Amino acid sequence: MFRVERLTVKDVMTNPVIYVDEKATVTEVVEKMVNHKVGSVIVTRNEKPIGIITEMDIVRRVVAKQRDPSKTLAKDVMSAPLITVRPDTTIVEAARKMAKHEIRRLCVVDKEGKLIGVLTAKDIIAVSPEIIEILMEELKEGRIEEIPERAMLTGYCDACGEWSDRLLEVDGEYLCESCRRKLREKEEILS
Repeated sequence: MFRVERLTVKDVMTNPVIYVDEKATVTEVVEKMVNHKVGSVIVTRNEKPIGIITEMDIVRRVVAKQRDPSKTLAKDVMSAPLITVRPDTTIVEAARKMAKHEIRRLCVVDKEGKLIGVLTAKDIIAVSPEIIEILMEELKEGRIEEIPERAMLTGYCDACGEWSDRLLEVDGEYLCESCRRKLREKEEILS
């Protein structure tokens, strides 16, 4: 059975990563962003990721402060510390991390800390139609329960604390599909 929570960062991350050395000028950063049609670049020191520069960082820390982009270094305007995830992290966990830190991008690093990708909120949204198609197929084949749309809520499950787009109220608590299943199994055992 397909499980949305099993979809991992490596399945949807963007690669190759666009990066600059910490000593690059903001002018060089902007040129990379324009040439690669991206809204951010990773800042590295000795080939290790140490920060990120987004379009908004440039607006707030260079343009708004009237700094000379040809003399301002990447390390002086980057956002740090860099929030990272491992490639085997689920997209649900990654989305939760983005929300917690109020960011839209996560760097994906391997065990040694080497930068291997970037996960953006857009990457997660891009797989949403595929997830919906798979869930509809699962529903047709009877492998997941049908729930009236008006009854479903989105949020954190009161029992396990996991994010769910399919919360239902059960005895005053909002439960995800997994916790509802566990509750049904427990009730069956007790009866």
